[in-house]
Amino acid sequence: MREFVHSLLIKAPPAAVLEAFFDAEALATWWDVSRSVCVPRPFGSFAVEWEPTEWRDDLLGRLGGVFHGTVVEFTPGREFFVADLYWQPPDGDSIGPMALEARCSQELAGTLLHVRQSGHDEANQRWTRYYDVMSNGWITALHGLKKYLEHRG
Repeated sequence: MREFVHSLLIKAPPAAVLEAFFDAEALATWWDVSRSVCVPRPFGSFAVEWEPTEWRDDLLGRLGGVFHGTVVEFTPGREFFVADLYWQPPDGDSIGPMALEARCSQELAGTLLHVRQSGHDEANQRWTRYYDVMSNGWITALHGLKKYLEHRG
């Protein structure tokens, strides 16, 4: 199975780190989403939308679109797990199902955030390309999350 895994230390409380994945204003700032409906509880919706890009990937088409799934687990200040995630790009077929999980642990210097997105269809070249493109996007976004949380007033 293909996956994206990344950890980073954020100088903010664990609750604030997890809340930033569900708050519309925070998501618009650090993940550049145009709209979101993210409900932090079991069976809550997790849906974010980005404006379509002008740039086109040869396999994926334009980036942007909608990323949606169902929150299966949510423990405030600790972790969440979203299942049945699909990316619906502006062009072409959806990619999914996938899973997204985030865990926070309190450290002396802040919160250690661990993010993992998984799911893959080896027979589909679009999946492989998706992870190649998405991995860079996740790293940029997570560093945006860190900056957002550490520099907000």
